[in-house]
Amino acid sequence: MAKNSTKMIYYFGKTKTEGNGKQKTLLGGKGANLAEMTSIGLPVPPGFTITTEVCDLYYKNKQKLPTGLMDEVKRNVGIMEKELGKKFGDTKSPLLVSVRSGAASSMPGMMNTILNLGLNDESVVGLANATGQKRFAYDAYRRLINMYGDVVCGVDHEHFEEIFDKIKKRYKAATDNDVPLEGMVKLCEEYKNVFKKHYGKPFPQEPIKQLELAIEAVFKSWMQPRAVKYRQVENITGLLGTAVNVQSMVFGNMGDESGTGVAFTRNPSTGENKFYGEFLINAQGEDVVAGIRTPEPVEKMAKWDKKAYDQLMKIKDQLEKHYRDVQDIEFTIENKKLYMLQTRNGKRTGAAAVKIACDMVKEKLITEKEAVMRIPAGDLTQLLLPSFTPAAKQAAKKDGRLLTVGLPASPGAAFGKPAFTAAEAVDRTLEGEQVLLVRKETNPEDIDGMHSAAGILTSTGGMTSHAAVVARGWGRCCVAGAGEIQIDEKARKIKVGGKVFTHKDVISIDGSTGEVMEGEIATQNPKLSGDFATVMQWADKYRTMKVRTNADTPKDAKRARDFGAQGIGLCRTEHMFFEGERIMAMREMILAENEEDRKKALKKLLPVQRKDFIGIFTAMKGLPVTIRLLDPPLHEFLPHDDKSQAEMASRLNVKRADVKNRVNALHEQNPMLGHRGCRLAVTYPEILDMQVTAITEAVIACKSKKIDAQAEIMIPLVGTATELQMLGDRTRQVIEDVKAAKKYTGKLDILVGTMIEIPRAALTADEISPVADFFSFGTNDLTQMTFGYSRDDINTFLPDYLSDEILPRDPFQSLDTNGVGQLVQMGVTKGRSVKKDLKCGICGEHGGDPDSIRFCNEVGLDYVSCSPFRVPIARLAAAQAALANGK
Repeated sequence: MAKNSTKMIYYFGKTKTEGNGKQKTLLGGKGANLAEMTSIGLPVPPGFTITTEVCDLYYKNKQKLPTGLMDEVKRNVGIMEKELGKKFGDTKSPLLVSVRSGAASSMPGMMNTILNLGLNDESVVGLANATGQKRFAYDAYRRLINMYGDVVCGVDHEHFEEIFDKIKKRYKAATDNDVPLEGMVKLCEEYKNVFKKHYGKPFPQEPIKQLELAIEAVFKSWMQPRAVKYRQVENITGLLGTAVNVQSMVFGNMGDESGTGVAFTRNPSTGENKFYGEFLINAQGEDVVAGIRTPEPVEKMAKWDKKAYDQLMKIKDQLEKHYRDVQDIEFTIENKKLYMLQTRNGKRTGAAAVKIACDMVKEKLITEKEAVMRIPAGDLTQLLLPSFTPAAKQAAKKDGRLLTVGLPASPGAAFGKPAFTAAEAVDRTLEGEQVLLVRKETNPEDIDGMHSAAGILTSTGGMTSHAAVVARGWGRCCVAGAGEIQIDEKARKIKVGGKVFTHKDVISIDGSTGEVMEGEIATQNPKLSGDFATVMQWADKYRTMKVRTNADTPKDAKRARDFGAQGIGLCRTEHMFFEGERIMAMREMILAENEEDRKKALKKLLPVQRKDFIGIFTAMKGLPVTIRLLDPPLHEFLPHDDKSQAEMASRLNVKRADVKNRVNALHEQNPMLGHRGCRLAVTYPEILDMQVTAITEAVIACKSKKIDAQAEIMIPLVGTATELQMLGDRTRQVIEDVKAAKKYTGKLDILVGTMIEIPRAALTADEISPVADFFSFGTNDLTQMTFGYSRDDINTFLPDYLSDEILPRDPFQSLDTNGVGQLVQMGVTKGRSVKKDLKCGICGEHGGDPDSIRFCNEVGLDYVSCSPFRVPIARLAAAQAALANGK
């Protein structure tokens, strides 16, 4: 193979610094920041960075290092040797290096690190003689054998730990540091025996060979399962790989005048402007993060070494001013001399992100626009919903109480005892119990149980399954698609992770992470600060798209308004039919054998629909309300088990056989592509008549009371202009008939539009728009029909598609801009080519996803609509989209 022509290595040190902080894509975050810190004069040990492009080449070359790489490595090691006056692997004063990963996006703890590399049986003696600290030298050597064995050669850390425990016992040592020199020497010999036993070869004595295999191990760690999973969870895509940072070692474990620590320039949990971190005396960096010893709060450093602490405080301020953001730093003190090993933008909670952004604007470090761009929009969820306390959750995991991980379908935290049916959830809640509704999957008939339960857990279904959509709308915690859970409804028990839980046992679910845990985990309620309102004001100042909500009740409508919604983009009328007597009237209508009987049943539903709409219009106070006419297939309103069918027959005074026959008659092989939406209105126009009558009467009733009701009627699932023409004409005629019957002479201004959720509708949008007052893109169904994926069943194959990177993200979570997005863009462009001012919005679950909102802004939608608890997220994301576009 010819030598690679790409520059593979960038050096940083006093001799020269080749990279800078803007090259994160090439050098990774760690490498870019090491170069940047060096260039601004901070005390950084010299080293070099192997680029992410080399990692990409490594995988393209069937996991072989590119030709010429090790020649460049040797040349850069030589530059380091000259700068420090030490030789790599020398027997007198050896140069040792650390080998660390560093991707363009921070992935804390996900990839591999090796410290003290370059030590062998001879150089360890040289290190002992050069430093005058023999115990330190052998401590460094045993750490290398352990790390190298674990990371590079696959020798499990537990094998080394077992030997260390025996040595500590032999020397009656309470901690690692209490083991004397003799014990450390013995430990190194034992570690080498463990290495050879489990690896089959002796511990390598050639420093350059150690370095080569360590570099390769870091590249390999890019594709190890935990790193791949982390990238999926954090939606990190499109990176070439990890860089490798080879840096000269400085030692925090050289005695009581040495130490190491990690810190944030501000508190990452609360955002308080206070240095926040931990340090350990006589330790290496891995000791702090690994939890082997209990570290001290960083402020106590001042008593131990005031000079080093004061220098660190100055560097902390310098870094914040230079990067204009909170920094997460690592440092080491070697014999009273401070060194900086890393800086990166610190990860923080949603509450901290808001406070830090507002504080930095006040401090004139950043502008309002920068503050808006800096807060991850999705993190605002943490400010609105309960969460588990970090300490309680960590303790549960440590105790082995994490049972499984499903899909984080609706954020928040909840605990309770399993209830296995909707009726059981309602009854037990009324009796004062806190329950979780645990189902294989939910359907609209479970609505009462879902509303009563503290949270919802399903073993099937995806991020936009029925359970997920409803839960998000209510701010109810939900974990979906937890496939490892076996649910036995009859026996009222579940089995997961080898454990069985009955209706009497408490379990906890985290809807933000998908985790299911045993027992009750302590929760905490968020507190909204004045800073939150400030950020929302800034967002509203800069965004160009409006934000509406998906809401079906006056309570949800009011909650969404409180969160800043500018109208309702989707009111799902079918959700109004599942409570109490309403479901019986609906079933009576479905069982009716002729139009006259159907109308009789619908008359019972008219007043309750009207009342609901009056409540919603009143709550929205003049803001637009888009009401979707009946959408689901009728079978969803009927019971499917014998017992429930018998109860229904008794209630409606009909034959049990008639109920069964009607249920069978309504059965469809693929109901999502069947008799639903506008097709129901074509077959049963009296349903449309009743709903439009209720909407119109509600508007008139509100206007008569000086309430400005702004109704928009949406006809769902339209695929042809003829469907919309016919049903739109009928809708407008009903509106006029109601006005005449009520003798109302004022303007109602009720719009009639459609939901674009069938690919054909997007393709023929120029034919449909002349008969539509607005388009609303229903991207849940549009995604289903474009991909041919069922959103309720996708979880059976989605994990494989994500891990194999067939899909970058769940397309029901984040809009597929290449495929489904093209249809949206086409629908907008074609629709407006005929009707220039056509109002266009989106009402699918993607309306609350920041990445999808960015796309919606680009294609010129007038608004996005999402569940009430995601309204603040959408407001901020819409502002970020506008600012990113330079608007």
